[in-house]
Amino acid sequence: MNHFKVNELTQDIAQAASDKKARDILIMDLTNISPVTDHFVICSAGSTTQVKAIADHIEEKLAAKGIKPLHKEGYRESHWILLDYGSCVAHIFVEEDRQFYQLERLWNDAKAIVFETTAQDVV
Repeated sequence: MNHFKVNELTQDIAQAASDKKARDILIMDLTNISPVTDHFVICSAGSTTQVKAIADHIEEKLAAKGIKPLHKEGYRESHWILLDYGSCVAHIFVEEDRQFYQLERLWNDAKAIVFETTAQDVV
């Protein structure tokens, strides 16, 4: 795991996921890898109900700052919800689906850090 600078949007997404007890929150730096986004926030939940709750909380927290997702996928089934905020894309998975799709391995050339619940831990 490497350290890298995380923008406020990415921190807010990771913190909102943490607020709803998301597990294994990982921030991936895609700035020199993907032309589409700078960061992924990937996290897991124990049920589809929790996946929805995490996604809802991220949307509520960012909406309070006037930020809305550009795109949202997977909400109906809630096994994998994707929230695209431009420079950061949140991936909220039911644990089994995260293990199946293994985004961390697909993007294994990206730097990654485990999110800790306090902003000063994310450098």
